[in-house]
Amino acid sequence: MEETRMVFSLEDLEDFEESPGTYNVDEDFSDLLQGSYKSEKEAYEKYCHYAHTHGFSVRKEHHSYWPSSRKVKAKDFVCSKAGFKKANELNPNSKYRKSCTRTGCPAMVRFAVTQEGIWTVKKSIESHNYELAKPDDQHLLRSSRHITNESASVLKSMLEAGIRTVNAFTYLSDEVGSVENLGFTKRDAYNYLQKERRTKIENGDTYSLIQLFKERVAADNMFAWDVQTDEQDRLLNFFLVDGLERIDYDCFRDVIIFDTSYHLNKYNLACAPIVGVNNHWQNVILGIAFLSNETIESFTWLFTTFLRIMDNKHPITIFTDQDQAMARAIEAALPNTRHRLCQWHIYKKAPSKVWCFNSNNKVKNLFHSCFSKCDSEEFETKWNAMMKEGSIAL
Repeated sequence: MEETRMVFSLEDLEDFEESPGTYNVDEDFSDLLQGSYKSEKEAYEKYCHYAHTHGFSVRKEHHSYWPSSRKVKAKDFVCSKAGFKKANELNPNSKYRKSCTRTGCPAMVRFAVTQEGIWTVKKSIESHNYELAKPDDQHLLRSSRHITNESASVLKSMLEAGIRTVNAFTYLSDEVGSVENLGFTKRDAYNYLQKERRTKIENGDTYSLIQLFKERVAADNMFAWDVQTDEQDRLLNFFLVDGLERIDYDCFRDVIIFDTSYHLNKYNLACAPIVGVNNHWQNVILGIAFLSNETIESFTWLFTTFLRIMDNKHPITIFTDQDQAMARAIEAALPNTRHRLCQWHIYKKAPSKVWCFNSNNKVKNLFHSCFSKCDSEEFETKWNAMMKEGSIAL
């Protein structure tokens, strides 16, 4: 049920007295209302601090200016769930459509700003029309999340060392005890490092790369390439394959392997070769991609581009590392392809996934025997024995 709206100003607070039947204004909110602030940043951070402790997020909304001036006269900060999305902002044909989280929440504060730049609250609504976040979830609130200079420095250093974002994020969260204490999410880390990568890729580099591709096409009419850029025409991802690799793919597309574990030092782009096996059991390159990030959107672009260049011929099976973004992209772009996980990656990650893997040889031996030419019935028997021996619960 929607809560009662309460609108009051500083003048209302001056006459406010606690008495039976009178609404008791939150002490933190009262402190916010009676304060004066020297800048928009200070006013915004004060409201964000209040919002964080009470379980909601804030966004900046309407503002007005003093006549014949670019100085702000008034500005609204509202609950992140205020209002509703406009009909033209909702695309029903979007493949990855986000659910609308706005509820028309009325909570807000309006700051009046003097000509001297002093910010004070002119109008406010404290109540919300939805259930606020519980303490355990407050670290996820958007306006509460912030990457400190120290964390940013560590992320950039690990990026330059070729360490994957997910591993850098895990390291930082372990250092402070938990994700809740970190102050930002894994997605924030990805977005921050993505921005850092983009600043390193200059427009001149993009132009030189495209010119090189055009020269290759002139020398090899089967050479194919594609690039993906952002809204500022900065390079995000690119893919290339020569004529011989396209011929090899036509012959050896039964099983392909996609690996993103290599990185370029200068730009820290993920170097992702697509590899097959020929009739002599030799590895053959079937194309190579360079990705600025490892997101669903980047992987989907790559696999869609790869399929288009290869005349829409799906590989029969693709082996990859365990990666949720990659799995979802394969499901969307390669629906006719079987997706399997690489055995080498499974072995590599086993000690971190199975707590007693290194301390219990029987568990380790049963684990390895599950991959030793056994049929489905034998696999189930050995797997269940391993789970029982190690007291492992799914």
